[in-house]
Amino acid sequence: MMKEKKSDEQWREELTDEQYHVCREKGTERPFTGEYNFFEKEGIFHCVCCGEPLFDSTVKFDAGCGWPSFYQTIDSDAITLQEDKSLGMERTEVLCSNCGAHLGHVFPDGPEPTGLRYCINSVAMKFKDR
Repeated sequence: MMKEKKSDEQWREELTDEQYHVCREKGTERPFTGEYNFFEKEGIFHCVCCGEPLFDSTVKFDAGCGWPSFYQTIDSDAITLQEDKSLGMERTEVLCSNCGAHLGHVFPDGPEPTGLRYCINSVAMKFKDR
């Protein structure tokens, strides 16, 4: 359940244009352009909007899709999954449970042990070293 509620105006003031488009308007950054696609430092990826911890770097993998990919979340309560039928496709959208930011999508083609691939926009996250 969403905890953090801000106005559209507040989000526009706090986020860059690209962050706003992706996180608040459910946009997508261009593949292979994101800061974290080929990123290999150890630490935690947080929601860029509210700072909620989302993914640990130890579960990040190169899916070759052009976006950072993870096979599990840091905590199942950190994200909310929602059906997405936009663009004539059926997908599962990944949202930050705390603030409702659009993060990306999850697909059932990831590695073991989960078999999931959380395909997440770099601009929707900020990285912090351990």
